[in-house]
Amino acid sequence: MNNYKLGTNFHKIYTTTNQVKHVLSFDSNVAFKQTRKLSYLQPKQKQETSTSNTATTSNNVLSKSRLFEESLAAQLESMFRAFPNSDASLVKQQVRQIHAKVLVCGMNGSLTLGSRMLGMYVLCRSFKDVGNLFCRLQLCYSLPWNWLIRGFSMLGCFDFALMFFFRMLGSNVAPDKYTFPYVIKACGGLNNVPLCKMVHELARSMGFHMDLFIGSSLIKLYTDNGYIHDAKYLFDELPVRDCILWNVMLNGYVKNGDFNSALGTFQEMRNSCVKPNSVSFVCLLSVCATRGIVRAGIQLHGLVIRSGFESDPTVANTIITMYSKCGNLFDARKIFDIMPQTDTVTWNGLIAGYVQNGFTDEAVALFKAMVTSGVKLDSITFASFLPSVLKSGSLKYCKEVHSYIVRHGVPFDVYLKSALVDIYFKGGDVEMACKTFQQNTLVDVAVCTAMISGYVLNGLNVEALNLFRWLIQEGMVPNCLTMASVLPACAALASLKLGKELHCDILKKGLENVCQVGSSITYMYAKSGRLDLAYQFFRRMPVKDSVCWNLMIVSFSQNGKPELAIDLFRQMGTSGTKFDSVSLSATLSACANYPALYYGKELHCFVVRNSFISDTFVASTLIDMYSKCGKLALARSVFDMMDWKNEVSWNSIIAAYGNHGRPRECLDLFHEMVEAGIQPDHVTFLVIMSACGHAGLVDEGIYYFRCMTEEYGICARMEHFACMVDLYGRAGRLHEAFDTIKSMPFTPDAGTWGSLLGACRLHGNVELAKLASKHLVELDPNNSGYYVLLSNVHAGAGEWESVLKVRSLMKEKGVQKIPGYSWIDVNGGTHMFSAADGCHPQSVEIYLILKNLLLELRKHGYVPQPYLPLHPQIMNFQKMYCIYFKWRRVLCVLCNMKIPLKLEGKFYWTAGRRAMLYRTGCWSRLDRIRNENIRVRVGVAPKVEKMVENRLEWFEHVE
Repeated sequence: MNNYKLGTNFHKIYTTTNQVKHVLSFDSNVAFKQTRKLSYLQPKQKQETSTSNTATTSNNVLSKSRLFEESLAAQLESMFRAFPNSDASLVKQQVRQIHAKVLVCGMNGSLTLGSRMLGMYVLCRSFKDVGNLFCRLQLCYSLPWNWLIRGFSMLGCFDFALMFFFRMLGSNVAPDKYTFPYVIKACGGLNNVPLCKMVHELARSMGFHMDLFIGSSLIKLYTDNGYIHDAKYLFDELPVRDCILWNVMLNGYVKNGDFNSALGTFQEMRNSCVKPNSVSFVCLLSVCATRGIVRAGIQLHGLVIRSGFESDPTVANTIITMYSKCGNLFDARKIFDIMPQTDTVTWNGLIAGYVQNGFTDEAVALFKAMVTSGVKLDSITFASFLPSVLKSGSLKYCKEVHSYIVRHGVPFDVYLKSALVDIYFKGGDVEMACKTFQQNTLVDVAVCTAMISGYVLNGLNVEALNLFRWLIQEGMVPNCLTMASVLPACAALASLKLGKELHCDILKKGLENVCQVGSSITYMYAKSGRLDLAYQFFRRMPVKDSVCWNLMIVSFSQNGKPELAIDLFRQMGTSGTKFDSVSLSATLSACANYPALYYGKELHCFVVRNSFISDTFVASTLIDMYSKCGKLALARSVFDMMDWKNEVSWNSIIAAYGNHGRPRECLDLFHEMVEAGIQPDHVTFLVIMSACGHAGLVDEGIYYFRCMTEEYGICARMEHFACMVDLYGRAGRLHEAFDTIKSMPFTPDAGTWGSLLGACRLHGNVELAKLASKHLVELDPNNSGYYVLLSNVHAGAGEWESVLKVRSLMKEKGVQKIPGYSWIDVNGGTHMFSAADGCHPQSVEIYLILKNLLLELRKHGYVPQPYLPLHPQIMNFQKMYCIYFKWRRVLCVLCNMKIPLKLEGKFYWTAGRRAMLYRTGCWSRLDRIRNENIRVRVGVAPKVEKMVENRLEWFEHVE
């Protein structure tokens, strides 16, 4: 297979010969100038030939012409080296002037001058001059070929460089040690390692493989393409290693992520006769900065001082960057202050350090000092500084900085473009971000990644996917950040198929082990409803950072698996990964959803011991946890002890009082929040409106809805309209609830129609219930709760045929009623149960107590109020009547009696071979039931049958 690829590459290179002839203005019928038949191994014959050509001139003329030739050659060499920073048209004019002097002085036969002019014409893209000059040179020597190959390599035309190399071999011209470095560079430019290995073998056969420059070129190519073992083998084979070669090997290990081997190579370098230079230290310090290895960075800093490189600007700048990225800003600022001379890179490194560590005020002050000091600001300065502008102020200040960039003509490169696009997206100005993206044609993968990430951040997931497709169509290769940015778009659109396709592409590229990509894959599967695949991929990840752990904990907590979230939090601690505020907040939320007060208190102690209590978000989650566990006093205590409160903290305590049915305290806290200078957000008003709805305060709920939109200018979202529908519905004002739905500026979702359907069930409005259910079947056809609600509406109206139709529709669509579960915390243990559970070890005692409690309630005059009217067939059983109750009220009594329980199961009523299943408040099957031989079986506990009489006086009906 490899031989086939090599043959294909050779064929491609040879077939471009006519194309290059056309570019160089050759006629298609004109062959290259005939060259002498020289063997590859005849250097002595070449020298004798060249000396015989120059032996005819006199010594005087020879010395003068040589001096003039050497001066022109030196001038061409300096122009060649300075070309990347020069104007091509101006250089082309200068080369033509030199060419004219050569012709006038009769030195057109000079191989040195002709070869160098040939290379300069190539760089200037003056291919017509290249063609004219190339035909007049003595092509039996390697010098003109070398300059031609060198020029095309510097120009980036690697295929042309290789084509001329093989043409050189086809002309029987032997390459020398100056040929191979640029041929190897061309192979690297085409990422063609197999072809480079063939060139390597050719150099080895000619005895050039031990050359220092060729070896350095080969090692660099191997390390750049991941062939680190081939590079190491060649490195050990070379007899002489200078500092450049050691640095190439060091940089190769760093690029391939092998920091330990890089340190080992650095130690070998120190033990050899070659001592590290500034490039060696910069290479290793950059790794310490990237990985946050501050301890190794400090040791390298000491070696820098011992080696006398502390005054080197490049090394000092890298040390400042290392300390900044490791969070040690004190030492970074100390080095900055003692530096005798600072440049733009120095200022940029410290500004970026302040911004990345959240010190926006210090970043702004340093930026102003940089402006006043007269140091030139470049695109990197603004790209590093712009995030602090958005954090410290509004989007208005970002636009002012953008205006400064335009006024002062700061180069608008891809770095600055990416920073501006990112800042506008984070500020919510999508239109300005798109205009910045389209401002010029400078677009690379980084800019497209910033656009994709911004689209996802603002909910424009379709646009993000379209841009990703355009990126691929333009031939750009997505990197790990691009893949990590586009996967959340698939998750938001619940496009599991597209997410799996991207996952396959990631596997092909070998990016699955990158932490950012792995976290995005886990998030995509979790948000798409495949928590099993998310956890499966998470477990296979070789390296997990805190983001990966946090994402999995949050996924378990939000998808109804709080016990797994708590267990994963313990695993995170045993793995050695440090907890952060996100880890603690996610686990506290899991404790609140469990609820597990015991674990929540343990986490509270951990938060206090590790100084996380000052974190506003952790404290806010503590308030929410205590509230959901029924400890309102503890929630208020945590809130009162907070040193600094933001809108999240106020929303948490307001929601706590609202959930506990204390709306007046909610409103009082809202006014305290406004008086404290905290601006309420959409969540604040949502919590207040919900509390008003549950307490029946309709007028107050309407007032705060208008206050939100009119006074505070907050646009009402879907959840606000759903809350208003629920508020009107609970109060029996169903037509106003329906009018609210019709006035919504966007299409109502299933939750909004579900609120209306629940209100119709409460107040018996069959017509509106039918209308709401029609929309619900279209929006959420697999939600069994909506079918049950509609069935109950019909049952409440006595429309039993409609009840059967709804049940039949559920059966046709395969919709099953998912039983509800509850949790109770007794003596430090959490028990999960469902309705009529018989699987608990103490279920016999539980049912005995329940029966006694119900009998006591009846003695004290309790008259059962049926949740639904009885079916006519059931009315025939005069001795059998139903007692409807809510499990949680009884569980409160059981909790006080210190009885742990776990209830789960179903009631089966049998009469002969016919059966009726009464499940979760809904008739699943109605059959003829005879009055005799009726018995009950609860769950899988056969002992219960002995406790129940053949003719029952009661049976449980679960809501």
